[in-house]
Amino acid sequence: MTVFHRNEKKEPLPAELHGGVVAIGNFDGVHRGHSSVLERALALAEQRDVPALVLTFEPHPRTVFRPDQPVFRLTPAPLKARLLAAMGFRSVIEYPFDRDFSQRTAEDFVQTVLAGWLKASAVVTGFDFHFGRGREGGPAFLMEAGRRYGFDVSLVDAFRDEGAEVISSSRIRTLLGEGNVVEAAGLLGYRYTVEAEVIDGEKLGRTLGYPTANMRLAAETELRSGIYAVRFRRPDGSLHDGVASYGRRPTVTDNGAPLLETFLFDFSGSLYGEVSSVSFFGYLRPELKFNGLDPLVAQMKQDEAEARALLQGVQPLGALDARIAF
Repeated sequence: MTVFHRNEKKEPLPAELHGGVVAIGNFDGVHRGHSSVLERALALAEQRDVPALVLTFEPHPRTVFRPDQPVFRLTPAPLKARLLAAMGFRSVIEYPFDRDFSQRTAEDFVQTVLAGWLKASAVVTGFDFHFGRGREGGPAFLMEAGRRYGFDVSLVDAFRDEGAEVISSSRIRTLLGEGNVVEAAGLLGYRYTVEAEVIDGEKLGRTLGYPTANMRLAAETELRSGIYAVRFRRPDGSLHDGVASYGRRPTVTDNGAPLLETFLFDFSGSLYGEVSSVSFFGYLRPELKFNGLDPLVAQMKQDEAEARALLQGVQPLGALDARIAF
């Protein structure tokens, strides 16, 4: 997997990636709805014996236009690239998105990026994909441009779940805000996962017999505060079941910035400085304020027992889940 955070003005694309099948979209979450587009691109690339590429945009357009209300990213760029690599894509182009780029015409984007820089042989995207200044480029424009510039266009309908509802990133964000990580996982196709560096903490958990790996998530994260059964993956690939608290620690602090604190079962050692991932398997309870440390420790023991029971014998939801959380 090669990741480019470049555009056609800064870096030529390696010749071995020319002529590929290009899936275009933001793909935040790389969820089951996105998979219908992504799997179509992979199948076409295999049929044609050409590279399969993803063209996405960084940062998220809403963050550019509404910086005071940045979007809750389900998969920040590094995790998204890892998921796409696990699916089988040869390269991800993280095209820089800014206000200047948003003012480029649809014709310019097709001519210089799709036909010129990427030399795409086929483009796959959602049925409602719009691009270019004022969203002037829609499906009909893209189909006609493909005929003029010599690449095929495949438009994929919205993917719906078993209840006939469209699977969308916004719907998954809502579920995570409710703490419903189980239903969110069903829509994602894998357990919701975060990545961050393990940072130094107040070390109170260590004195209570529950040392934790502490992570600071992005400020725009809207995951519900509370206690979760989780699985922790270290950079070397080793996995550890655990129980995690996400929130502001009302019993021991004055409601500071949210922190993800994970207690790893049957583990000892230092994790400081490691960029690790945490996958969420179940919501146990909301964050509570206890009247002292003794009732807090008693509750932590109960949380540990519940998390161990929940995680026992869990099976992957699919290929991506097996790569990320197992």
